This record gives sequence, structure tokens and C-alpha cells, in this order.
Amino acid sequence: MSIISIEGMEFFAYHGCFKEEKIIGTKFRIDIFLEVDTTKAEQTDNLFDTINYQSVYAVVKNGMDTKSNLLEHVGRRILNKIQAEFSEALHIRLKLRKINPPLGGKIDFVSLEMET
Repeated sequence: MSIISIEGMEFFAYHGCFKEEKIIGTKFRIDIFLEVDTTKAEQTDNLFDTINYQSVYAVVKNGMDTKSNLLEHVGRRILNKIQAEFSEALHIRLKLRKINPPLGGKIDFVSLEMET
């Protein structure tokens, strides 16, 4: 078993409960960790025998393009889509960070971790 990780994906999006967040937007960072049996790809050296990172990135980007109020909603939408499109992923973990959230003070980020 292997863990394929795609870390530090950065997006500018409009998720949040406050009106300003929906208009101004902010940066988000996402890390995805996929538990996969890579035995076949290890032997064949063929991209079709593993999970294509670019395809996973496209799913995440699409999920970030759809506005939501809550990080929980964004995260679950992305996890569900990855799970549906990459059945070979036995376990998926996601970490979603909202950079500089508007909480009334200096905060680097808030984050949410979810898994299947």
C-alpha cells in the first residue's frame, strides 16, 4: 500500500458565511492523501496503472469553484467526488485551509481535516 499525496494546492475562492467573503474572496490551500495499491504501477511504469495527479487536481479545482458557506460542505463535496472518480483509492484524507479568515484579528488560517 502507498500514500499518494498532493499538497499545497492553492485556490482563490469565495467560500464563507459573511457577505464580504462571497464578494472579495480569499485564498485556500488543500492537501489530499490517497491510500492506493500501487503494486501494478511499480512494475509497469504506466500512468494508467495508478492515480493521475492531474485528474485529482481537476476534481479539487472544480470543487473549489462551487461557492459554499462552510468549509465542511466544500470538503465533503470534494471527498465524495474523488471517491466516486477514483475507486482505487481505499482511503482519502483531505486538509482544507482558509488563509487569513475574517475573525477580527491576525490569524494565519483555519483548517478542516476530513476523511473517507
